[in-house]
Order: sequence, then C-alpha cells, then structure tokens
Amino acid sequence: MLKPICTASSAWFVLLLLCGVLASSPATAQPTQQEEDGYLFHDSHFHLTNYVQEGTDLEDFLEIMGDKVGRSMLSGIPLQQQWMYANTGEFAPTYYTQTDAPLYYYSFTDAIIAHAYLRLKPEDRQRFDPMVTGFNPTDMYAADHIRRVLMTFPGVFSGIGEFSIHKEFVSSKVAGEVATLENKALDRILDFAAEVGMPVVLHCDVNTPFPRPNQDPYIAQKLRELAGRHRDATIIWAHIGLGRVVRPVKDQLAMVERGLSDPESKNIYFDISWDETAKYLVGSPETIEATANLINRFPKRFLFGTDSVAPKTQEAYLKTYQIYEPLFARLTPEAKHLLLKGNYERIFDEARRSVRQWEAANRQR
Repeated sequence: MLKPICTASSAWFVLLLLCGVLASSPATAQPTQQEEDGYLFHDSHFHLTNYVQEGTDLEDFLEIMGDKVGRSMLSGIPLQQQWMYANTGEFAPTYYTQTDAPLYYYSFTDAIIAHAYLRLKPEDRQRFDPMVTGFNPTDMYAADHIRRVLMTFPGVFSGIGEFSIHKEFVSSKVAGEVATLENKALDRILDFAAEVGMPVVLHCDVNTPFPRPNQDPYIAQKLRELAGRHRDATIIWAHIGLGRVVRPVKDQLAMVERGLSDPESKNIYFDISWDETAKYLVGSPETIEATANLINRFPKRFLFGTDSVAPKTQEAYLKTYQIYEPLFARLTPEAKHLLLKGNYERIFDEARRSVRQWEAANRQR
C-alpha cells in the first residue's frame, strides 16, 4: 500500500477532527461485494488514450472491464506531448515527465473518441459516456469547439473533461497562454456546460507543488470563486485537487466540509480517482476512518474513478480500486453504493437525457 508523507497524513487527520467528521464508526460493508447487477463499480474517470494519442482499442477495453465494471466515462487526453529531437533524440516520449519538450492542445482527440464509440455495437455503447476534451481552456472559442463537436457527433457525448487548469509539472509545459481559473474562456465553457447539461470534470490542484511553509493556497480561493460564479454547472473536482506532490493543504478538509454543507454548492462533486490521491486517503488507519466518515455523512457528493490511462490488462486497470478497498470496507452500504455506482448513474443518466434534448433542439438543418 502506498504511504503518504507523515506530515500530510497527520494534517489531514487533525483537520477532520476539527471538522467533526470523526464520528462513531458506521456499519461496514465487504470491500469486494458485488451488488445485484454483478459489477463492482462504474468508472467516473478514465482515459482511453495517452499523451501521444495512443491507447487501448475500445473493444479490448470492454474485455478488460469484463464483469467487474459496468459503465465508464470515456475521454482522451487533450494534450499532445511533442517529440523534440533536439531534446530526446531517437527516444520517443509517451509521458510528460519523460522530456522537457512542450505539450500542446490536440483537438482531434474528440474525433478519436467518437470514432471508437461509434464502432461499437449499440448495446455496448450503453456502457460508455464519452467526454469532450480537445480544446484550449484559454481560448474564448473553446465553448464553440464543444458545440461543434456535439453537432458533428450527435448522440455520442455526455460531458466535458477531464481538462486541466492548474496541474503539477504540466501547466508550465503547455505551449501558449497559461490557463487560470479567472479566464473568461473558462467561464464561457462552464456557461455552455450549464446550458446543455454536461457535467464538467475539472483538474485543478489545490495548491502549488512544494509550497513554502505558511504559503497562502491562493488556488483554493479562486476555485471557490469559480464555483460560485457557475452554480448551475455540474462540476466534478478531479482528485479533490491532490497529486503526486500536491498534498492536502492546511484547511483543505475544512474547505471540503464547508462546500458539502453549503446548499448553494450542491452542484460540486468530489472525485477520489487516481492512485496518487489514494496514497493520502488510505495512508493510515486514521485517515481511512476519517475519510470514510466524511463520505458516509455526504454520500451523494463523491464519485470513484480509476484515472487509468490506456490500460493493457484488467489487473492494471483495477489497481486503484484495490488500493481503496480498506476505505470501501468502512463505508455504509448506502454510501458505498452511491460512491461506486449510484452517483455516476444519477449524474450521467441525466446528462445523456439533457444533451440529447439539447442536440434535438439545436440540430442543424
């Protein structure tokens, strides 16, 4: 099991104590118990392709899902890693940490996803919810790109994302204007998402990597302001803002607690995907218990996803689920069902209905 840095784990635990979320332990559920439909979970965060637009054939991915995963959101990667010969020579990088060359936005990823989806049998398509990702969030035309994708591929897409604003080691590599939470282009994207009824999976780190002691986590404040400007948009905060080196900030759980308790923020959901996020949430018995109690108190606001990128085997694909099994074991049956399936079904079933309705009303003649 991955272990967090002790100071981060301790801070997380203390904050949960201050927030009053360490209540008495609820009844536990078996971590691998499959429910009546036979599936372990629906995947709220999955990437079919990687940073060079290569990936798993979608029919092969159906085999990987097998009888373990019922449905999955389906997204590409909106960024392409440049292969710069002057930097890596004959070595072809496939991940952004393998080279100093820049990343650039790659709009064709949406066509790749649509093509893969449309090749499936109609009954198999029901297991996927494709997402639009191939846009530059600093471009005022980004919302127009999303509209164009819906018009070009009607009946395909359900949501938007995952796309990134602040992301450790990535943001500084992206060519062109730096994405920010205050950019009017992002406001246009969220306005359009609310109009159509498309949920938005947004990656935004809660803090900068390696912050100085007592450094103000200004990103968290700007994220709250963004959510306040777009209360009609369904926003899924990927990884609760955590990452490889971006740890929980001093008042992060207090912030999450306030967001969960505020009726005006009921459109904000929290995605616990990624094994790098799991290392903080299951790093000790105390953090497992604390996180479980938070989810048990607010079971309708959390989603589970793998954040798997182009997996080759079922074993690799289920890695994050298995890391989280100690957490699942501490959830009430209701909370476990909503985290693993129920919230996905509610959000994406409504998105399918809403987007198809919008497409019908705006169909080009």
